[in-house]
Amino acid sequence: MRKSVVFYFVTLTAYLALDTIWLDLTSASLYRAGLGPILLSSLRKAPGIAVYLLEVLGLLVFVMPRAEASGQASTALLYGGWFGVFTYGLYDLANYATLRHWSLRLVCTDVAWGAAVSGLSAAIGWSIASRGRGRRRFL
Repeated sequence: MRKSVVFYFVTLTAYLALDTIWLDLTSASLYRAGLGPILLSSLRKAPGIAVYLLEVLGLLVFVMPRAEASGQASTALLYGGWFGVFTYGLYDLANYATLRHWSLRLVCTDVAWGAAVSGLSAAIGWSIASRGRGRRRFL
């Protein structure tokens, strides 16, 4: 149980840090440029927070057990990345199918970012949660 709590909070912290950097670097050129007319002037905080909490909960439920079974951070990176492809892919492809301003470029970029941020965050979370346990390896 303790390991799961550590994984959750470390992964959440890593996810928030990485995504904040990503959004600071790309929001104007990628999101605002293409989606400006449909974006809100200010963020709805509760749903925004819920997205992060649920994404990391999904990593805990679907990725951590596989990393635990293998004893390798690379498993958390791989399956975390796939989890990001699925979650970001569902969101981006649904928007691409229904919203006029949602571009294929945005889909591809955002899904690639989802894979990266989810995989890296899961690997960081698992590595720190597994410290002091004999089975921590990257490969």
